[in-house]
Amino acid sequence: QVQLVESGGGLVQPGGSLRLSCAASGSIFSIDWMGWYRQAPGKARELVAGITSGGSTNYADSVKGRFTIARDNAKSTVYLQMNRLNSEDTAVYYCNVRDIVKGYWGQGTQVTVSS
Repeated sequence: QVQLVESGGGLVQPGGSLRLSCAASGSIFSIDWMGWYRQAPGKARELVAGITSGGSTNYADSVKGRFTIARDNAKSTVYLQMNRLNSEDTAVYYCNVRDIVKGYWGQGTQVTVSS
């Protein structure tokens, strides 16, 4: 019953920017933590950024200072603003949303950074 729809991925040049969105719908009640993971070719899925219901954020060291996570509780949506992208950011990005019971995954969106 729960659906997370991701958008905003694509192909950008090094130094460029993208903004990812993830909108939750369905039976999620009282969303708590929201965040973004990514998985690059040949690597494990890793946490990129997270934000609590109170607005506290955390970031992977590799993206700190370049990426910003935000949420719109009225729209049940989490965003990831990605600036100064480089080739190491190329990956499939997955959103994750948690309520008090369990977490839910988005379908993934491809981000490719290449000239």
